[in-house]
Amino acid sequence: MEDRTVQRIGIIGVGEIGKAIVEGLHSGSGASPEVFLSPRGAGVVAELSERFEDVQVCADNQEVADRSELVIIAVRRQDHNEALAGLKVDDDKTVVNLMAGVAIDDLRRTLTTGAPIVRAIPLPTVRERRGVVVTCPPHPVVDAFFEQLGGVLPVADEDAFNVYSALTGTLTTHYAYLATLTSWATGHGVAPDAADRYLRGLFQNVGRSLNDDSRPLHRLAADHETPKGNNERIRTTWFDPANAAALKEALDGLLSDLR
Repeated sequence: MEDRTVQRIGIIGVGEIGKAIVEGLHSGSGASPEVFLSPRGAGVVAELSERFEDVQVCADNQEVADRSELVIIAVRRQDHNEALAGLKVDDDKTVVNLMAGVAIDDLRRTLTTGAPIVRAIPLPTVRERRGVVVTCPPHPVVDAFFEQLGGVLPVADEDAFNVYSALTGTLTTHYAYLATLTSWATGHGVAPDAADRYLRGLFQNVGRSLNDDSRPLHRLAADHETPKGNNERIRTTWFDPANAAALKEALDGLLSDLR
């Protein structure tokens, strides 16, 4: 069987996701690959190079690309033309594009390379080797790389990939929803730390129920409700059809921008 293990990985643009990838690579029991980091995000890259002996900070983006087999590009979408200007990536490399809203053809024009380019959506949970990373198009080396970081979901076309990308835009809304509940409880006399502790425990337990993939999400919702009970009341009075339609409209707008 062909060995698809990557020995040299480069990351251009080391923010929260880049840091999570490095930490995830070092959270297993096996040998870790060499990792080459761009100097962008100096504080983060210095910390990672001090923690892990096989992590090195390069002088510039070109050195990262030259020394790596797998080149991960994670700069901000609005900065990518400037950050990647003049970068040369040899055709024998593999490029992983983590930039939401930057299509494969767009990045290929920027890099003027014939190297395979794969889009991916890793989340911070890769540091714990949990979660599923969506990739597009399927690529044996890239998919094997993310499989070791928790799991991979390859999709064939960028239209579907952009739908998954839009779904990731709902994460902080979930946290803000919980923070709003905490604020409401505090307004009714509950101590903030007590409200915070209770809600974390409540929704951590809800999260564990998601491991039961024998039941679709709508069935999980129904199974947690009692007819005319508290949960049904909040769902039907707050998360009503108009609220659901507004959420879908917001996602449609985001999807349009990503395309």
